[in-house]
Amino acid sequence: MLFAVAAVPLFLSACAEKGDNTMPTVTAETLGAQSVLPAWQYLLAEPYAGADRENGEKLARTCTACHSLEEGGAGMIGPALYGFFGSQAGSRDDYDYSDALREATFFWTPRALDAWLARPGQFLIGNRMSFAGVFAASDRADLIAYLLEVTSPDEGG
Repeated sequence: MLFAVAAVPLFLSACAEKGDNTMPTVTAETLGAQSVLPAWQYLLAEPYAGADRENGEKLARTCTACHSLEEGGAGMIGPALYGFFGSQAGSRDDYDYSDALREATFFWTPRALDAWLARPGQFLIGNRMSFAGVFAASDRADLIAYLLEVTSPDEGG
C-alpha cells in the first residue's frame, strides 16, 4: 500500500502535458514598461521570425468567430483587430469595451498579447472575452506572428 501512495505523484507527473505549454505569469498589472515598435520589427526577432505562419492562420480562424481582421472591418462580438498592435488597450472608439479594458493602461504589444492569449481571464480580471486561452507557447507565437502580418498597416519594413 505504501508503494501505491508513493507512486501516485510519479504517475501524475508522467501524465502531465509535455512540450512548450509555458504559460506566462504576466498580468496587466505586472506587465511593466513596454516598447511599442512597428509590427515588422517584431517580426524580425524570435519567436516571430521563425513562427509557422500557416499554423498561425489556422489558429486565427478561431479569432475570426468574434473579431474582424481586415482593414475597415466592423467590431463583432469582439473588437476589430486591424491596427490594434501598438494601441492602448480599450482605447478605440468603435467598440464598447468592458470597464476593465477601458481602465487598463497597457499597450497591445506581442508580449501583452502573448500573456492575454495564454489566459485572458487571468491577464485582466473583468474583461468580457470568453476564451479559455492558447496553451502552447509555439501556437501563441505562430498566431501573434500571423496577426502582426495581417492586422498591421504596411509600415515599410
